[in-house]
Amino acid sequence: MTSAMLHRPAPGMRMIASLAILSIASLAAAIVFGVADIPLHDVTSVLTGGGSAEARTIILDIRLPRIVTGILAGINFGLAGYLLQSITRNPLADPSLMGVSQGATLSVTLFLLLTVYVHPGTNTNTLVQLPIEWLPAAGMAGGMLAGGVIYLLAFRLGLSAIRITLCGVAIGAVLHAVAVGLIAGWGSERIEIILEWLSGSLYARTWSHAIFLLPFTIIGLLMLPVIVRPLELLQFDAVVARSFGLAYRRQFSIALMVSCMLAASAVGAVGPIVFVGLIVPHLARFLAGREFRVSLVLTIVLGAVVVTLCDLLGRLLGQAEEIPIGVVTAVCGVPLMLFLLRKTP
Repeated sequence: MTSAMLHRPAPGMRMIASLAILSIASLAAAIVFGVADIPLHDVTSVLTGGGSAEARTIILDIRLPRIVTGILAGINFGLAGYLLQSITRNPLADPSLMGVSQGATLSVTLFLLLTVYVHPGTNTNTLVQLPIEWLPAAGMAGGMLAGGVIYLLAFRLGLSAIRITLCGVAIGAVLHAVAVGLIAGWGSERIEIILEWLSGSLYARTWSHAIFLLPFTIIGLLMLPVIVRPLELLQFDAVVARSFGLAYRRQFSIALMVSCMLAASAVGAVGPIVFVGLIVPHLARFLAGREFRVSLVLTIVLGAVVVTLCDLLGRLLGQAEEIPIGVVTAVCGVPLMLFLLRKTP
């Protein structure tokens, strides 16, 4: 073995480094390009503390918040899909298949349609709509509740990968049907917000959305070193996993809880962006080969890159009437999935 071979970086590390460079490039492109044409030197000035008031508003208050929110949501969706596909041993598992997205959808629909009565200290009741700032929390609560119901049902039936998936499909279908029925049959002046949220969008996302997502992303990332070894074993049948000394039910439950938390928080903040939780883990495994831990790291990076680039593409193609990111990921995800199916043995 030569000294050159000893110092040559592993293929997995080269892939991670390449994708890290791509993520930086996509972040820079998302900051520089947009509907408003801002010269590169003005962008640089803003990022270094200067620049005009208009340029600072566009970059610091409009573009950067939606970019950071998209990056965090992409990481959450990608990791949630990776965990679900691993523990259920189902290559089609993602937050929507497991009912988490549908639970968040119903919760957001109810939140936007319902009102509450308050008593302002007078003899008359005033009808007040719930503040729109509460929407991400409402979506996450619905997603987590749906995930909890699915887990409890599967637990009572005897926890297994196939039963988790079947419960998720059944509960998700019911929740989606109820949400669509409410939207179709109950008019509201907030119906446009519902439709925009259902399409998956980063439009008008602010720093509050990024701050909302950040703790859940950090918790999910901090949990990875704890669950990575059990996650490798959870890809096997329960009997095989237990033969290696794995506390199968406990580790399965932890991984499922983390994936539901990641998915529900992302759906609550940006809506059910389709295909990210499904495609990103497959693309990561395709690039990493059999290196499980490398594919997990690639999932994190690719989740951020895919959402950032798709959002940028939607902004550039739609201009003032931007194309929702959920539409872009769906259009781009189908051919990418077909490509991966052809290349995967």
